[in-house]
Amino acid sequence: MVALFLGLKVRLIANTFRRSPWQVFGLVLAAVYGLGAAGFAVLGLAGLRLADIDTARAVVVVAGSLIVLGFLLVPLAFGVDDTLDPRKFGSFGLPNGRLASLLALAALVSVPSIVLAVVAVAQTVTWSRGAGPTAIALLSAAAVVATCVLGARVTTSLAAFLLATRRAREVSGLVALIALVCASPAVALLGTVDWIAEGLIVLGGIAGVVGWTPLGAAWAAPADAAAGDVTSALLKLLIAALTVAALWIGWRALVARMLTAPEREGHAPSYRGLGWFDRLPSTSIGVVAARSLTYWMRDARYRSQLVIVPLLPVTLVIVFLVVDVYWRNLALLPLPVMCLFLSWLVHNDVAFDNTAIWLHVASGTRGVADRIGRIVPVLVLGVPLIAVGAPVSAVLYGDTAQIPSLIGVSACLLLAGLGFGSLLSARFPYPVVRPGDSPFSQPQASGGLASFIQAVIFLLTALLTAPALYLAFLGLTRGGDYPLLSLLAGLGTGVVVLALGVWGGGRLFERRGPELLAFTLRS
Repeated sequence: MVALFLGLKVRLIANTFRRSPWQVFGLVLAAVYGLGAAGFAVLGLAGLRLADIDTARAVVVVAGSLIVLGFLLVPLAFGVDDTLDPRKFGSFGLPNGRLASLLALAALVSVPSIVLAVVAVAQTVTWSRGAGPTAIALLSAAAVVATCVLGARVTTSLAAFLLATRRAREVSGLVALIALVCASPAVALLGTVDWIAEGLIVLGGIAGVVGWTPLGAAWAAPADAAAGDVTSALLKLLIAALTVAALWIGWRALVARMLTAPEREGHAPSYRGLGWFDRLPSTSIGVVAARSLTYWMRDARYRSQLVIVPLLPVTLVIVFLVVDVYWRNLALLPLPVMCLFLSWLVHNDVAFDNTAIWLHVASGTRGVADRIGRIVPVLVLGVPLIAVGAPVSAVLYGDTAQIPSLIGVSACLLLAGLGFGSLLSARFPYPVVRPGDSPFSQPQASGGLASFIQAVIFLLTALLTAPALYLAFLGLTRGGDYPLLSLLAGLGTGVVVLALGVWGGGRLFERRGPELLAFTLRS
């Protein structure tokens, strides 16, 4: 039976080479990259044989812990195609424990597992500094492979079982995105380290902590043995063994659960009434606004972009704090940044409609009504944000006289960005993820146009906000009437740009309606 499962996995891998030439090329490139990385890792681990124990420990434990973390989190965060899903073998009549064992063995036949095994065995070379450390290194290598393979099987099956519905996959991807954004301050903190002078000290401190966790215990045990601390080595080896045992128990229980539980299916939510269409006036602007508000509340593509708006400024503040910028000065940063990115969300709104844009074209909706209706959700969020955020930011900064400047700069960024977005979304739409697809997948077609349009909107918005920003700076340094002038300049510029953008975008929408519909059919 073992040979049957291993042969099945080999045939599944061989069948991947029957796809299109480009897919085969991608698979071969990934395999070559993985094996090349394994070769470099082997050379590095062999070189660490000549380094002192503390240096080798710091590098091996930290790098090894990241490898284990990757095996655990990647399937759960992004999901993978589980070719050996336990539910596919429900008709074999195998006991749960035997099926779990066979599937775990079959998981060893894959490029990631082979690369992992090569690296795990190669680390024994680093610690071959006596019979005891070498023996513990061999046991640790087995524990590393078992931990990663079983951990990947558990998280892969959890992803296939728990993330079967589209909503669950969207939530999982959103959580992964938030975690990635929140991790950027840690990257910034690491960037402040003088790695030449203090790098090994920092890595050694991290290794000292991670080495007592399930992520790094197996990697740290041989290092302790090589240093002569046999007690710590045996304790860490025990932690590694308990981790493998816990993963095995979890994997076996998960297999038993998946064989008896039906596959999860998404349930269509039930709604009462017409939602925003009942609350807004029955005019062209009201209908488009109701439709846009409904999209913003229910479409994961909008939610995934909206969640970045508050996270990004918080991340920037943390990064600047790490590099010793005075915290009161940073109180003025979040509100303008949020307004800038909030206004940016409508710059490609037509493309998000996909083929539903035919409703606007066929009904003869006026272009101005379409443009105004689409910016309503941003104004609903942005106006209260400025009204509340400006006083709070000024109080945190310690000077309430700066409230007009904050309102002027933030309003200019919001309104001018909406004006440019209203204009360019009708003139230069570019492909986006289709409705119903994962918001974290790649669009069906892409090119340099997307980056160009985004850069143009940011640049033009920043240029038009420069006068209000300059007056706000003078208000900070000289006081006087400059905050009020910044308010007038920001509001005046923002209103004018918004009006011109809505008018120009409306005319473009009316003239290019058939072209926009053809674009959505192609993209």
